[in-house]
This record gives sequence, C-alpha cells and structure tokens, in this order.
Amino acid sequence: MFTATLMAQPGRLETSAVVALYGAWGGSQLDWLSAGEAAEFALQVLPENQWQVWADLQKLQIDLVVQVSEGRRKKLLLADMDSTMIEQECIDELADVAGVGDRVKAITARAMNGELDFNGALIERVGLLKDLDVGVIDTVLADRITLMPGAAALVSTMKANGAYAALVSGGFTAFTVAVSAQLRFDENRANTLIVKGGKLTGAVGEPILGRAAKVQALEEITNKLGISTQDVMAVGDGANDLGMLKIAGTGAALHAKPAVAAECSVRINFCDLSALLFIQGYPRATFV
Repeated sequence: MFTATLMAQPGRLETSAVVALYGAWGGSQLDWLSAGEAAEFALQVLPENQWQVWADLQKLQIDLVVQVSEGRRKKLLLADMDSTMIEQECIDELADVAGVGDRVKAITARAMNGELDFNGALIERVGLLKDLDVGVIDTVLADRITLMPGAAALVSTMKANGAYAALVSGGFTAFTVAVSAQLRFDENRANTLIVKGGKLTGAVGEPILGRAAKVQALEEITNKLGISTQDVMAVGDGANDLGMLKIAGTGAALHAKPAVAAECSVRINFCDLSALLFIQGYPRATFV
C-alpha cells in the first residue's frame, strides 16, 4: 500500500486538482490534512507516471510525495540547519558583516550544489572571517537569523509523538547551540570556529563535520536509540546532506539545490517544513 500526499502553500491546493488525481490513479480513503493546503489518499500500486504527474503539479506550485504507507511516521528527525531549519546560511551572514559577503556567498552556493569539495570550501570561507570580533555572532543571531516556517511545529509535533530530534550541521556550534535550544532539539552537532583574544582566527576545528559526519551521526543515533535507518526522517538542502538523505527511511530535499533534489524522491519545493508532518500523516489540527 502506498500513500500519495499533495501539498501547497495555505489556500492554494485546489480541491479539483486533488480529486482529479485521486480519480486518475484510482485512489481510496481521501483525507484532507489541512483544508486548501494538504490532502492524502491511499494507492494499491505505485503509479507508472508518478514523475510526469509530479512535474505537471510543480507547474501549479503543488508538491507531491508518493511513498510506502507502512512506517511513514518516523522516530528520529535528523535535520540540517542552514537554509533548512533556519532561513539563512550563517557563514554568509557573518561574511556580510565582515565585508566579504559576495565572495563567501559565491563559494557557499557552489559548495551546496556539489561543485566544490565541502571541507575545502569551508576552510576557505572561514579563512575570510579572520579577525572578526566574536561578538558579531550574537548580533547576527539576534538580528539576522530567522526560523524556517514550520520548523517549531515539526520538532515539537514529532517529539510529542515520541521521536528524537537531532540538529546536524556543517555550520557552527556558535549557531546550532542557540537554534537547537530555541527549537528544543535533543542534541546538536556542528563545526567549531576557533577564537583567540575575542576574535575569530580564521580556522575551524578538526575534524570537519561534513557529508560523512552526517552519515556517522545518523548511524550513531539510530544505534543509540535502538531503531533502524528506516525510522529516520532526514531533511536538508545541500550536497553535503545527500549521504544522510539517501540512507534515511525518508530523506527530504527542502528547497534544495537542483543537483541535490535530482537525487531525492521526496522533494519539497513550495511548502514549508509543515510538509514533513503532512507526509507522515499528521493533520494540521494535531500540530503542537
């Protein structure tokens, strides 16, 4: 048995589009998870034209996810931070304050699209922050960092239903500690900016947390919890997230770079993080 979930920005999911696909695919058990926003129905077989229909719905700004029904509610949320749980790239915001914003943003974009080695790109970008006053981090957190819509509900609702939540970032602990506390993640992992005399040295602590370290986090946490990789909901947007996205039971590419989205079967392009609750079958009325 499979479940098809259609989602759009609030008020933009037309009943006609849902009913049309429900009929064309011979669905059953149609259920609206949120009026005008999300609906799901059951399927006996996986449709052969799934990706053509997905492409057609994308033109209407509708996200479509088709997945195996059994086990879709997950026990572990493993989330990237930058451009996933928050709306910004922290290193880009620091660089902007340091006056090297354009140079760092260009490197970030190429690294997240998989065009550059992540570790080398991170070292190069952090090097450009040398001598930046460490107090700038608190200023950036207060003035520039905003949560991704749906982030709080995603973490709170999954935790209220027994899941464990881990924030695993290729960014920096100076930010993950604050974001993790605000969203009430159970743990966070990230890289460390080296500070001396109240200023950034331009170096990052070793070993660097990149793609392999995110996979390692998934394996370590699932082993600790006594669950399988199929029990994991992983979400990210960059090339360094692909390892964990491919291993997790559900690996969701959120507003992802093209090269990343192309390798994931769960692609959220128009909805916010609420989509990750909808695809687990949570109605909006049950969000925490």
